[in-house]
Amino acid sequence: MNQWWQVLLGVLAGLVLLWVVLLVVLWRTAPGETGLRDALRLLPDLIGLLRRLAADPALPRGVRIRLWLLLGYLLMPIDLVPDFIPVLGYADDAIVVALALRSVTRTAGSDALERHWPGTPIGLRTVRRLAGLPTAES
Repeated sequence: MNQWWQVLLGVLAGLVLLWVVLLVVLWRTAPGETGLRDALRLLPDLIGLLRRLAADPALPRGVRIRLWLLLGYLLMPIDLVPDFIPVLGYADDAIVVALALRSVTRTAGSDALERHWPGTPIGLRTVRRLAGLPTAES
């Protein structure tokens, strides 16, 4: 019985360590404060964009699957970082979306973003910046 508890504690410690490493990675890859604020403001348009991209049969299947998984994550009530934690609580969704957009644009191209963007041109510029793409000003 003693070994069983040691294994359980080891697994729990490993999971906590993995979670802490994930928090550090999220913190280090976070867009600047302005980009994060813009991303949170654009969240409804971003969700519309993700839904449209995920439903586009012209995109590769792997991209669509990643987008549906991302939408599922965004709709889950449980986050990687609980929402009651200041700044990082709500920022994890924006950071995960930004990382997913970067991955999607590497595969699908920036024209897919422009074709499916439901918001304003200013919002599209912000999304391009979050995705690590050059904007019209750049």
